[in-house]
Amino acid sequence: MKEQNDIQLAQANTDPGFKIPGSDQKPASAPAGSSASAPVLSDTPPAQPGTPMEVAPVQGAPATDTSTRDVAVGGAIFLVLLVVFFFARNAYANHLVRRRVAPSSADTAGWLMFFGLSFLSGALVLAIINSSKFLSLAVTGTLLLAGVGALAGAFFTGRR
Repeated sequence: MKEQNDIQLAQANTDPGFKIPGSDQKPASAPAGSSASAPVLSDTPPAQPGTPMEVAPVQGAPATDTSTRDVAVGGAIFLVLLVVFFFARNAYANHLVRRRVAPSSADTAGWLMFFGLSFLSGALVLAIINSSKFLSLAVTGTLLLAGVGALAGAFFTGRR
C-alpha cells in the first residue's frame, strides 16, 4: 500500500513547472483520472524539410532579440569610429598647441574630446542595434550624459 502511494505521488509530480502562454490545458503527462482533454493538433500539414520556419512574435512582448550579425556589424562600426576619433584627437591637440595653449592642457582637451565622441557614438550604435533594449535612460542616458560632459570639459580645457 505504501509503495502504491509513493508511485501515485511520483506520477502527480510530473508537471515541469512551465506552461505555454494562452494554454489552459494540462500537460500530456497529466495523471490518469484528470479531466484534461488531449491537446489539439494543428490541421496544417508539417513543413517540408529545408523550408524556413516562420515565427510570429507574441502579442505585447518586447522585441529584445538581437542577432549576432547585428552586434558584429555595430561593433565593427564602433571600432572604425574609435580609430577616426583617435586621429581627430591628435589633430585637435595639435590645433590647440598652435593656438598657444599649453601642451598638457591641449592633450587633456584632446582626450576629453575623444572620450566624449566615443560615448556619444556608443550610445548611437547601441540605439541602432536594438532600440527596444538599449534606448533607455539607464543605458543611453548615461552614455549621453558622460559624452556631453566630456565634450564640455574638452571645450573649457582647450580655452586656457
